[in-house]
Order: sequence, then structure tokens, then C-alpha cells
Amino acid sequence: MRILFTGPAAPSHLFPMVPTAQALRAAGHEVLFASPQPVEQLREAGFPIVEIGDGGSLRDSFAAVSDEETRYARPDLDQDQILDLAAAAFAHASRATVDDLLAVAGDWGADLLVHDSCLASAQLVAAKLKIPAALQNFGLTSGLDLAARLADHFTDLYEAHGVAGPAATTPLNIVPASLGGDPGGLRMRYLPYNGGGVVPAELLRRGDRPRVAVTLGTVITQLDGVHAITRLIEAASSVDAEFLLAVGDADLTHLGTLPANVRPLPWVPLAELLRVCDAVVHHGGSGSTLTGLQAGVPQLLLPQGADNFAVADALTATGAALRSASEGVDAPLLTRLVSDPALREGAARLRAENDALPTPAAMVPAIEALAAGPR
Repeated sequence: MRILFTGPAAPSHLFPMVPTAQALRAAGHEVLFASPQPVEQLREAGFPIVEIGDGGSLRDSFAAVSDEETRYARPDLDQDQILDLAAAAFAHASRATVDDLLAVAGDWGADLLVHDSCLASAQLVAAKLKIPAALQNFGLTSGLDLAARLADHFTDLYEAHGVAGPAATTPLNIVPASLGGDPGGLRMRYLPYNGGGVVPAELLRRGDRPRVAVTLGTVITQLDGVHAITRLIEAASSVDAEFLLAVGDADLTHLGTLPANVRPLPWVPLAELLRVCDAVVHHGGSGSTLTGLQAGVPQLLLPQGADNFAVADALTATGAALRSASEGVDAPLLTRLVSDPALREGAARLRAENDALPTPAAMVPAIEALAAGPR
């Protein structure tokens, strides 16, 4: 069977597909990815990739649909408005991928199209070529809702291609039902894929005191720098813990002289880092959140934009996480993060819920059945 995976050029959207694709390839199926530029981070996963689109960046698309400077943090908008803005931008970026994706899916003879909610061309292509489709969710929020928001910006293209509307698609959820995703469809265990990276030898074992990983994902530092953790760094100096800054090659000049217990790291896969940490602080991105869930560690969320606020609402409701505005972080909050047994118990419960779900490998027969459905 030939299974085509596609999504926007964003690690947070493509990386959740990798464990599913690995499971299908291990079962003997042919797997191909179709993605806009840049494809470097996806290439590390070891799959063949066909480039689609015109080379334009997502940042260009966000600038095209907004009169304001492109930034990640949007305190002026509520969660629904943020999702509408994201849908407009991702739909704009998707327009240039329609013809290429049609050609790739048709020429390669795809039997199943596994797509992300933020590539609007995928359901158009599936509908026009009558290929069964599956929507690989990337986190807690509804992929079907987000895909529908994008489709509202694609009505002219559906008409131009003689297609009545988006193809029906089956959600592939990667979170426990208690945390969200889409009802129905399939549900599998979240297995983190964070890309490759060298793990320092000293991070193979736990430290002498609590360790807290601090990350801002793959996008915020490019748009907003590290301003979201300024107050955290100031407060960390009076907390009995080691804070590990997993922010890649971000410019740390804005943070000034770092306290002795704050240590910047080179790029380290987050799942490996959290294996030896006692807690994690992040912005509420789906990848960071679910990697923390899989590791079973308490989390402190500092929501900035995207779906961060919805994620923070869902996770704090479980008792496994705290949330704060960036400027509200202080030493008592950080101390609670590493010492509150109720948070550790909540994190352990979430990990157990995730572990109870079938692995992507166990779900292969169910995914195969999708391709055998009516066309």
C-alpha cells in the first residue's frame, strides 16, 4: 500500500506524523511525504520527501493576512480569534500547494492520504482524486474544526476544481480522550518524535537536585525571541533547582547574566531531556505539552498564542500542570512546580492514560482498513 503524508512546513505539524509513518513503513507499506520548504528537519526522519508549493514561507503568509507585525504572542486576541487568524494564514500558504499535491498523489498512486489540519489542499486533493483521507491530529485541539476553518478560505478553489467540498477524513488522535482531540476516528498513544540531536553524556543520568527543562518550541524564539522567559530566569536564582534552557540557538543576550543554576543547552531532543528532569516549563505548544505528558512530569505553561490557551485550560484541569502569564512567574510558583506531590500524581495519571492507548504499530491494521474503504 502507498501512503502519502502531507502537512505545512512546520515541525509542530509534521513531527506528530513521524511515529505513524514509521509504524506503517515497518509493516511493509510504502511511505512518501509531500511538504513545502523548508524540509531539512523532516529529512532527518529518514523518509523520502517531495517538495510542493512555491517556496514561500509561512511567515510570509501570516504577514499577507494581517496588517500587524508578525509575532507569535497575541495578547490582543482571544483563542477563537487566534485560530481564525492562523486558519487564514495556513490557507493562504496552502494555495500554492494544490497543483503539486494533485500531481504527487496522482502520479505516485497514493492509496491513502494522511494529512494535517493546516494544509487546506489535502482534502481538496483527496476529494478530487477520490483517495481515502485520514487527519493526523497534532495535539489537544480539534483538527476537524481547524480544517473546516481553513476550508472556508478555499471555496473558490473547490469550485475551480469542480469539487463540492472537502473530502471526508478520519481523525487520528494522539491524546487520551479526557484531553480532547476529535470524537470518533482512531486514537493512539503519543510517542514523541523531536528530531535528532546529540545528548550530552551528563544528561543520561539525573542530577543531584531537581532539574527543570525550559523550552519555547520551534517558532517563538524566531519571532519573539526569549522575552517570554525573562521573569522566569530572574526568579530561578532563588529556587533550589537546576534550570536547563532548551531553546536551541536563540539569542540569550536579552536575559543578561544567567544565574548560576540556569544552564543553556545545545539542541537536545526534548523527550531525552525530560527523561532526567523533574518538571518542564513551556509555552503550551502541543509538542512540548505531549512530550511532557509522555514523560510524566509536572508542567508550567506560559501561553503565548496559537492554541496555547486552550491547551493550558485542558492541562491545568487535570491537576498535572500550572499556568501563568510570563510576567507572573515567581520563586514560589517555581518551587511548587518541583515540590508539589499533587502535581506529580496528576502527571503520573496522565502518563498512565497515554500508556494505556495502543501504539501506532498496534493501530496499523485499523489504518490499513481506512484505505480499503469506499472511494
